[in-house]
Amino acid sequence: MLRWMSGVSRKDRIKNSRIRGSLQVRDIADKLQEGRLRWYGHVLRKPADYVGNRCLAMPPPPGPGKRGRPKRRWIDVVRDDMRANGFKAEDAKDRAKWRRLCRKADPGHRGDSQGEQPGRSLR
Repeated sequence: MLRWMSGVSRKDRIKNSRIRGSLQVRDIADKLQEGRLRWYGHVLRKPADYVGNRCLAMPPPPGPGKRGRPKRRWIDVVRDDMRANGFKAEDAKDRAKWRRLCRKADPGHRGDSQGEQPGRSLR
């Protein structure tokens, strides 16, 4: 989509990271992480009897479980995201602070531009 918008083809041999940097668009993984963290903060701010909080507090089912590696749960991914960014669950109680911390994939947000100069042309 970004190649099409900027008029660049694969034949031009321009890396995707350079295209994203010139258009000031972050990686899709950052946008997904932002959405997960935003939803996690939303659920934590709800009352304790909210169904989402009850699901987060549920223990794993009793018994030995299936063979092999356990399935990756949503909360495991969220905890990894929080650990990678240095967030704490207490930060989510303050909505304004949590929103400021989580917003990193918004094109209007002035975060780091992954080493690219903003506004530079691709060719």
